[in-house]
Amino acid sequence: MSDVSEERSLNSHAETDGLMVESSAVSIMTGGEALIAGLVDHGVDTIFGLPGAQTYGLFDAIHRAGPGFKLIGARHEQACGYMAYGYARSTGRPSVFSVVPGPGLLNASAAMLTAYSGNEPVLLLTGQVPTQFLDRGRGHLHEMPNQLATLRTLTKFAERVETPSTARRQVGQAFQAMLSDRRGPAALEMPWDAFTSRCAVANSNETATFAPPAVDDDQIDRAAKLISGSRRPMIFVGSGAIEAADAIRQLAEMIDAPVVSFRSGRGVVGSDHPLGLTLPGAFDLWDRIDLAIGIGTRMEVPGWRWGYRPPGQKMLRIDIDPAEMRRTVPDVSVIADARPAVEALIGAVGRSGFVGTRGRRQEIRDRAIGAMRKVERELQPQIAYLRVLREVLPRDGIVTDELCQVGYAAWIAFPVYEPRTFISSGYQGNLGSGFPTALGVKAAHPDRPVVAITGDGGFMFAVQELATAVQYRLGVVTIVFNNNAFGNVLRDQIQQFEGRDIGSRLVNPDFLTLAEAFGVKAERVTNPIAFKGALERALADGGPRLIEVRIENEESPWRFIHPRKI
Repeated sequence: MSDVSEERSLNSHAETDGLMVESSAVSIMTGGEALIAGLVDHGVDTIFGLPGAQTYGLFDAIHRAGPGFKLIGARHEQACGYMAYGYARSTGRPSVFSVVPGPGLLNASAAMLTAYSGNEPVLLLTGQVPTQFLDRGRGHLHEMPNQLATLRTLTKFAERVETPSTARRQVGQAFQAMLSDRRGPAALEMPWDAFTSRCAVANSNETATFAPPAVDDDQIDRAAKLISGSRRPMIFVGSGAIEAADAIRQLAEMIDAPVVSFRSGRGVVGSDHPLGLTLPGAFDLWDRIDLAIGIGTRMEVPGWRWGYRPPGQKMLRIDIDPAEMRRTVPDVSVIADARPAVEALIGAVGRSGFVGTRGRRQEIRDRAIGAMRKVERELQPQIAYLRVLREVLPRDGIVTDELCQVGYAAWIAFPVYEPRTFISSGYQGNLGSGFPTALGVKAAHPDRPVVAITGDGGFMFAVQELATAVQYRLGVVTIVFNNNAFGNVLRDQIQQFEGRDIGSRLVNPDFLTLAEAFGVKAERVTNPIAFKGALERALADGGPRLIEVRIENEESPWRFIHPRKI
């Protein structure tokens, strides 16, 4: 930020609002410059955005911030939000995007909702009508009734920045909210004129501090006692467990507990670990589990996807959000950040003399392998393509999913080895999110392979962002599984409504011609063998690439995602 702050730094006293201020304490900044200074205070060097009239002052400040601060644009506001989500989800760091108010933020609201449901620190900077028009309903450009109220339903924190003098401090407040307790998005709106007006702004670059709640020793002791009384525990993990991956693996090995992940917790314990399970293998063991341990998860899988608990089974939950303990009530709760809580629990279990049931790992692995063989036999051709993807993609390669048949299959059958290498829209299930999310992932990880799994229907939600991939050299490999339909909808309509379907069959463009019109190399394949060669060539190329996979007669994955006790 040296260009901005130093250029505006005072060499003598300055008079602001009738007060004399020391040059060492303040700089004269526009509102846009003050916001950028606040972002730089918190280590941000990239912003995703689409400029418009209300935010010209912010984008001019981005330009003036110099080469150390980067803008990645887009062709639609939704992509700005999804790219920011992908950046945050794949790094664990806050990300920022900017769109115009009113229709701009509404276009991006699906991505904000995804960040909220996925507990990711995504900050939106948006505009407002000029100060003299605020809250007057005069119909100024992009005016939206009570925009802040809408933003507050999508975020942990949303405020109006009325003057440049408070902008830097309010950015700090937004970061404090995003990163404290259960993480989530935030938003700041600023009136049109405030982005370009100038005033004294404190030079202090004090950053927000984040102290997780202290681990309660009594809760840990009760949790350890519950584990000590168990002989067949099972651990479920979600996105709140990602930063505790090493500790969770140590706890799992200590008590011989399989670790189950669905979407957001994939890779916390890798698929190549004897205790790392996806849903089919876990369900096969479920009847014999006497303790379910949830760490940083809503307990969605046992809570309602499986729909039942074995008689006498106990539940332990570790979560930073006290509200979770009221949604699915456990026998013992530990309200804390996952990593310090699990570390404390390891010590307490060790002191308890827990012996568990030795020799479980081989049984766990054998039953998991047996369950997955059934999936592999029956869930075709999706599994064949996923097997090729895993074979070709390096261990640290990153995959974004999509609401398509191969994407659904990936939740339960694609091996994931490391945290933050499988990026999902979680329970929001945003059709069309996968490709633009992958662009944000690639912006954060330019040297790692990034692959977007999409369907033909979802891909067309953001197809225009092929231009963004080319312009900013975001070398995402996009795989479009084309069945000329919203495939899941089509199957549901046919199966549930006596063969009737409506609105679910699609007429698509020629995806190869379309990609090449954007300057993206593309190939078309019709079988897994050809797919392997195309994928190898795409990853070796390094630029944005598209592979269209013509696919049909896909088996339904839902009996494996929602299995039922027979």
